[in-house]
Amino acid sequence: MDIRFLGHAAFALEHDGKTVLIDPFLTGNPKAAVTADEVAADAILLTHGHGDHFGDTVEIAKRTGAPVVAIVEIARELAEEGLEVFDPNIGGTVELDWGSVRLTPAWHTSTTPKGTSNVPAGLVVEMGDKRIYHLGDTGLFSDLALPKRRGHLDVALMCIGGHYTMDRFDAVVAAELVGADQIIPCHYDTFPPVETDSQAFKSDVQNAGFSEVILLQPGETHTP
Repeated sequence: MDIRFLGHAAFALEHDGKTVLIDPFLTGNPKAAVTADEVAADAILLTHGHGDHFGDTVEIAKRTGAPVVAIVEIARELAEEGLEVFDPNIGGTVELDWGSVRLTPAWHTSTTPKGTSNVPAGLVVEMGDKRIYHLGDTGLFSDLALPKRRGHLDVALMCIGGHYTMDRFDAVVAAELVGADQIIPCHYDTFPPVETDSQAFKSDVQNAGFSEVILLQPGETHTP
C-alpha cells in the first residue's frame, strides 16, 4: 500500500485501486497537496470534528459517493447531509471491502460542525497487509501503548506540532509507547502555532531506537 501525505493531518491510503482519505482538510489548508475537487476517495475516515480535520468531507463524499466513518455524533450530522455513514464509537470496528478501521481513544477536544461536543478518536486502519495507526489530535497519555496489543503496527501517523496537540518532545515518548516500525509526523508547520523542528524529532526518535521516522512533504508518498 502507499501512504500519501496531503498536508497537515490529511492522508490518502492507496491499495489495490482503492483510496481511503483521512481528515481531508484541503480547502483553506496552506500546505494542501491537492484540491477537494480532484482528490479520489472510496472512503473517508475522520478522527474528530474540528475544521482542520473535518475539512472538505461533505463536498468530497457527495462528489465521489464515498462513505464516511466517524464517531457516532459526527456521523449522525453527516447523515443529515444525505451521506452514507458508519457510526462507531470508541473501540468499534467497521469492516469495508478494502479493509477495516477501529476507533481508539485520543486525548483532545472535539466539536461537530454544528457545535455539538463529542469524543475525539485515533484510527487503526488495516488495508492490504499493513496496519496503520493515525493517532488523531492528542496529547501524550499512556493508553497510546494499547493499540499494539491487538497486533503489530507498521506505521504511526503522529502529531508533533505542539500548542493544539503534543509537541515533538512528548511525541518522542509517544513513539516509544506506540511501538510502530515507522512514524510519519503530521500536524506541524501548517500554521505558526504548530511550527516545529521535525528533523530534531526524527533524530531524537531514531537515536533512541524507538522507530524509523519518515519525513514527508505534502504530496509525497511512502510505501511501508
